[in-house]
Amino acid sequence: MPKVVVVGGGISGLTLAYRLERLRPDADIFVLEKETTVGGTIRTESVDGFRVEFGPNGFLDNKPAVVDLCRELGLHDRLLAASEAAARNRYLFLDGRLRQLPTGLVPFLRTDLLTWSGKFALLTERFRRRGPDVLDESVDSFARRRVGAEVTEKLVDAFVTGIHAGDPQLLSVRAAFPRLAVFERDHGSITRGFRIDRRNRLAAGGRPSGRMWSFGDGLQVLINTLRCRLKRPPQIGTSVTLVRRTGDRWEIRDSSGGTWPADAVILACPAYEQSALLTEVDPELSGLSGGIPYNRVAVVALGYRTEELPDRLDGFGYLSPQRNRRDVLGVQWCSSIFPGQRAPAGMVLLRALCGGWNRPEVVDWDDDRLAASVRAELRQALRVEAAPSFRRIIRWRNAIPQYHVGHLDRLARIDARLAAHPGLFLGGNAYRGIALPDCVEQAGLLAGRVAAWLDRQPRSSPTVEAT
Repeated sequence: MPKVVVVGGGISGLTLAYRLERLRPDADIFVLEKETTVGGTIRTESVDGFRVEFGPNGFLDNKPAVVDLCRELGLHDRLLAASEAAARNRYLFLDGRLRQLPTGLVPFLRTDLLTWSGKFALLTERFRRRGPDVLDESVDSFARRRVGAEVTEKLVDAFVTGIHAGDPQLLSVRAAFPRLAVFERDHGSITRGFRIDRRNRLAAGGRPSGRMWSFGDGLQVLINTLRCRLKRPPQIGTSVTLVRRTGDRWEIRDSSGGTWPADAVILACPAYEQSALLTEVDPELSGLSGGIPYNRVAVVALGYRTEELPDRLDGFGYLSPQRNRRDVLGVQWCSSIFPGQRAPAGMVLLRALCGGWNRPEVVDWDDDRLAASVRAELRQALRVEAAPSFRRIIRWRNAIPQYHVGHLDRLARIDARLAAHPGLFLGGNAYRGIALPDCVEQAGLLAGRVAAWLDRQPRSSPTVEAT
């Protein structure tokens, strides 16, 4: 019976263990999590009728990995689609007021979000030549080549803010937004690539673009179900302090002195934690994983009575381009995205994201200062004067890994170093995708590689349980 230890009980670690159990039902798999709960940044808290997501607010179905996993877990009938208004009504907070993002050609031509020169640059993107075959370039550089400065500084900046809370001048387009680079490579244009992708989706019976999903009780449902489906419950409160090779096997030790022998070990914890555990195994590999930076984000959830908002919130929310260096990255209108599921009757729930790559100091502000900053923003953007009836603040001091230019080269070097350590695998959102569908997809692929590696190994002798 091969023994496998997974370090990290976030969505990546849980999904990997679940998939591996089905690929190798004979394997004895342990999931070790240092926190007292599993799920990583995915956590849902219900207080006074408000349902607050600590991390992601939902997931898109443009990749089938999460939907397929939910179907396999028997959760498909419990999936909750975001409202049509959330997909249709999205805004930018620009020059002191909200501007709705156009959803068609006529609204695009009428909007004052862009000047006529900016509109022309976007409309003629498909006629621009394919860029040079460079090894890597920033999102900012790529976008300026394709759609010009104005679209980059207004739309692309906000787009990057909403997904990575990062700096488009630092993020690698091929690592952070690989579809854009593929569209240019395969179709010569990103607008042509999106049009072809949309046509293919419609031909397959799907929607023209991805739709957001969650559960009525929040994303915690997925975490709880995964945890319960594992043969062995995750070992929570177990902080791993050492990973080392002993003979032809691996040895994992925790802070209480426990020892976990294993044929294979998968590090699915954050990259900086992986780095600390790899110091003795391979200093160069440790440096490579530890060199992946993370940003800092604070989540400020505020609840109001419906009548305290001058206007009815009917949409997803808004983003602010980070070239403005505002305290608030954007605000999600949670009770409009999932009506009737995120706030009690007669109330609304807003969730502001603060900090990000360019304003890390915001996360260290005390609760009152953070809330005051968000309220000042809401007063300007939504004309909300009332004090909130509900407040919940969550701080992530290592929130989202940032795929800076050179990230793909870093991954190639990491893979080369791992080849020298049979039975050692690295996973998690620090490497090949930060979104929930990416994490689930990559965890499944990694489970396949671990299972294939185990298949090639001779049968192990029986060993004692972890002590």
